[in-house]
Amino acid sequence: MALAQHSFVGVTKGDKKLTRQIQELLKGFNGDVGVYVRNLKTNRVVMVNADTVFPTASTIKIPIMCGVFDKIHQGELSYQQELVYRDSLHYDDGIVGSLKDGAKIPLSYVVMLMETISDNTGSLWLQALAGGGATINNWLAANGFPQTRVNSRTPGREANRSRYGWGQTTPRELGELLVMIRRGRAVSPDASDRMYRNLGRQFWDGEGLSQLPPDIKVAAKNGAVNQSKSEVVLVHAPHGEYVYCLMTKNQKDERWVRDNEGYVLLRKLATLLWSYYEPSSQWKPAEGYEKWW
Repeated sequence: MALAQHSFVGVTKGDKKLTRQIQELLKGFNGDVGVYVRNLKTNRVVMVNADTVFPTASTIKIPIMCGVFDKIHQGELSYQQELVYRDSLHYDDGIVGSLKDGAKIPLSYVVMLMETISDNTGSLWLQALAGGGATINNWLAANGFPQTRVNSRTPGREANRSRYGWGQTTPRELGELLVMIRRGRAVSPDASDRMYRNLGRQFWDGEGLSQLPPDIKVAAKNGAVNQSKSEVVLVHAPHGEYVYCLMTKNQKDERWVRDNEGYVLLRKLATLLWSYYEPSSQWKPAEGYEKWW
């Protein structure tokens, strides 16, 4: 049976076997969880609370990047333009927030730091350069993402921010935004190409990505706050690309440790999907890989 999709997705069919396996995986989780999976070769999908709204945490940095690249496309920003950091921009002591007042840095470097190491000060700076949350939200609405929104520092979205934090989305919308970028349909083909390359350099690779062979190309972004863990990944698997997004909220386990229940679930889902789509693969994580988390 075909599932209703947003305008940016073609006709899909549910994968009943994989759905059962994922539902079994999610049993007993202490919190709310949503999963979206689509095999881009067969268009078969899994949707478990896939249209439920979840906090984005740092995954909102994909929409922020789209907003920045839209401004570049319009000629209002330049990717290599020189920016001047000011102490008034400071949010936390990440790399950008540790710069000296007056330090010069290319916009492209700040984008890289936002997507690769998830630099928060740099991300808020880019959000402002993109025209603010309202401008980014207008782009999202115009491109078929009705539930994905920036909340932080965005007038009129204070109640949403109290509930969801920096941003909000659904597993399906976030997964399909990554597909849109992959297929050259976000802003422009060349902008999508550059954005996709940026998403292929993920420093925080200890969760789902740690369960995939290191020679397999992926584009990804993850996010974490106390009660929510999330990850969206597009995997260039040998037998066909697939995208998946797992998001949690209202987690009872708020520990910032490797065996946090949300982190464990992210790794288990990545393992399950790789085994399902690449059943002949003999790859396993290297013994002792856990110590590098």
